[in-house]
Amino acid sequence: MSEATPRNSKTLSPADSGRDVSVKGWAQEIRNLGGISFLIIRDRHGIVQVTAPKKKVAPEVMTVLGGLSRESVVKVTGVAKAAEQAKGGVEVVPSSIEVLSAAASPLPMGVVDKVNVEADTRFDNRFMDLRRPEARAVFEIKSMVLDLIGDFLTGEGFLEVFTPKIVASGAEGGATLFQLKYFEQMAYLAQSPQLYKQMLMSTGLDRVFEIGPAFRAEHSDTVRHVSEFISFDGELAFIDSMNDVLDVVERCCQSVIGGIVKNAAPQLETLNASVTVPRAPYPVIEYCDAVEMVQGTGMHIDLGDDLGTEGEKALGEIMKEKGHDMYWIVEYPEEAKPFYIMEKDGTPYSYSFDLDYKGQEISSGGQREHRYDRLVQRMQGKGLDPSAFNFYLDAFRFGMPPHGGWGLGVERLVQKMLDLPNIRETILFPRDRIRLVP
Repeated sequence: MSEATPRNSKTLSPADSGRDVSVKGWAQEIRNLGGISFLIIRDRHGIVQVTAPKKKVAPEVMTVLGGLSRESVVKVTGVAKAAEQAKGGVEVVPSSIEVLSAAASPLPMGVVDKVNVEADTRFDNRFMDLRRPEARAVFEIKSMVLDLIGDFLTGEGFLEVFTPKIVASGAEGGATLFQLKYFEQMAYLAQSPQLYKQMLMSTGLDRVFEIGPAFRAEHSDTVRHVSEFISFDGELAFIDSMNDVLDVVERCCQSVIGGIVKNAAPQLETLNASVTVPRAPYPVIEYCDAVEMVQGTGMHIDLGDDLGTEGEKALGEIMKEKGHDMYWIVEYPEEAKPFYIMEKDGTPYSYSFDLDYKGQEISSGGQREHRYDRLVQRMQGKGLDPSAFNFYLDAFRFGMPPHGGWGLGVERLVQKMLDLPNIRETILFPRDRIRLVP
């Protein structure tokens, strides 16, 4: 026999008919029908049908098939044969089946079984859950999203940077910080790269972005909160107003979602998901007007209050009726915003924004306070000790251009784009208040 050509479910085709091939994957299904046996092999790209007529294959092949357990890893070598009834129009008639790793039985959960499995069971056995094509499709799309973000921002002259994840102080206060011992000192896991990306604005690296982990010690058991997530942050200098930031984020989101519509058709089909590029330009709603719109639905909310999850949902329904999936909410009360957000002079509001997608915040940001004296005043007004932030403040004392930026939750973007019920579906191994393993 000539040397077999390696193939997988993506590369095997009727053009291989008559050729010796080898395929590897998981034994998804085994059916013994007396005179003929079928083995369905699954790999990352799909499935391959192995057809074993008892009279045409060696007895040892039938013996292996007879004792094979589902989800075992196998290598099948044989002759490809055009077959209209097989997926892809081709099957493999085996000359040998090698069991590379036998799967124990029973399985902790089914892979293709049409039986609902509890979320906790799935996350406890994530290695098995991710064998399901629909679970893998989410992460293939997420990977595309990250590539599309990088491609867009690089094209806009942004430089990708990486800032520390072990830090001496938090950017947004201590209530949601994870504390850890760092040699002889106390340190924290970074909530965001906020302070560092602002410091970079004073260096001449005037457009930067970072995609990396962020940590929030939030005691929230919701479908939108986790303790560790991927944050997409950006900062740009020499802006004329907050609108310069909105422009970059909006065009980036349009590029990313448009790229998924264009390039992720197989994954979207697997998920039975339909993605639509939002209408642009995105509507801009001032915070005061947003509160009034939510009040109009009968929900009790006062000026100065956070919209909250229910308020965001109510506003999302209003905007959906108007034909908008994405929209800006701008100029929140300065009291509710961190010290680094610039106040809107003469008002109790600030140059801040949220980007909401289908009734959920996915991004926030604003114009930063770049004036040293005003920044120190804001720190003191928020009850912070400026001396604890000297490493950060020094960058403002020696020439800091006007700048602004954003943070965007990658998993939230993917969740809302695909209409997934829980953000944990977009995280390989989720971390929340109760889940630390696997």
